[in-house]
Amino acid sequence: MKFLVTGAAGFIGSALCHRFLERGDEVVGLDNINDYYDPKLKYGRLLTLGIAEEDVQWYKFAKSSAFPSFSFIRMNLEDTHAMQMLFANGGFDVVVNLGAQAGVRYSITNPLAYVESNVDGFINVLEGCRHNKVKHLVYASSSSVYGLNGKVPFSEHDGIAHPVSLYAATKKSNELMAHAYSKLYDLPTTGLRFFTVYGPWGRPDMSPFLFMDAILHDRPIKVFNNGDMLRDFTYIDDIVEGVVRISGVIPQGNPNWDEKDPDPATSPAPYRVYNIGNQHPTRLMDYIACIEKSIGREAKKDFLPMQPGDVYQTYADSSALGEATGFRPATPLQQGIDRTVEWFKEYYRL
Repeated sequence: MKFLVTGAAGFIGSALCHRFLERGDEVVGLDNINDYYDPKLKYGRLLTLGIAEEDVQWYKFAKSSAFPSFSFIRMNLEDTHAMQMLFANGGFDVVVNLGAQAGVRYSITNPLAYVESNVDGFINVLEGCRHNKVKHLVYASSSSVYGLNGKVPFSEHDGIAHPVSLYAATKKSNELMAHAYSKLYDLPTTGLRFFTVYGPWGRPDMSPFLFMDAILHDRPIKVFNNGDMLRDFTYIDDIVEGVVRISGVIPQGNPNWDEKDPDPATSPAPYRVYNIGNQHPTRLMDYIACIEKSIGREAKKDFLPMQPGDVYQTYADSSALGEATGFRPATPLQQGIDRTVEWFKEYYRL
């Protein structure tokens, strides 16, 4: 199989490229390596894939020194002409679109970046798949689409009409756009709602990184909503396993779909949406305790109110993913945190 993985220098994208390459697939990775967070971390991930920083140039392919079947190109998803050329010459069997402007809080202060990457960029991906006989488009959605929905565990069969951040709204728009293309052009699309992904090589703007860095440097951590929050933390290896498995499950139209009682997760078109979460929401203070235990040091804590755009809890129902693939995330939080802390100390030489 030949895969296009967008967001290949990102946290999930780089790990996914490793998995595809290790099982013998051909992979083209794409990323614009923006400065939303330190690009050195992105180049570090690429280096584990055999792509050196000095070999990365805009609109030119770099060949991996570690994996003969991997190449990487620096490109913006919203560059329509470049994306058309990439798809026309790529011959991709499956596209996994992980490239996006990430972050709930950043979307409040920089909304245009989200429209450009997550909406304009996504339409270019859809158009590329439509016109070039791609067999399956798998794309990243987010647990944030559940917004004000208080019914737990979050199910793909429930409505998602009330997002509380622009980031979440763009991810919901991706699901709507994908459905339109599935219906209009018979393009198989699968959206994956990721739940609070953590692990080695994670993003510096997310809580595991922020907490580890603060504790190890004797700075206080910021504890929002006075610690009264729950998150369904999902380890990176589980996320990658779910993406790899679902990439081979091409959706079919639901023959039992009822237009008078429409199921948001399915369609008469080849369209599907799945949660990928650990199904075990953890209280924020218990999560902090896991990090403290792994580091061997108690955190200094600044208790603060809830931030705009945040939600009180996330809690995945991943049963549909299990039925489709035979897999559900299950890595225990302490085990995942221990691995993450170990990587953090080694990477930053602490």
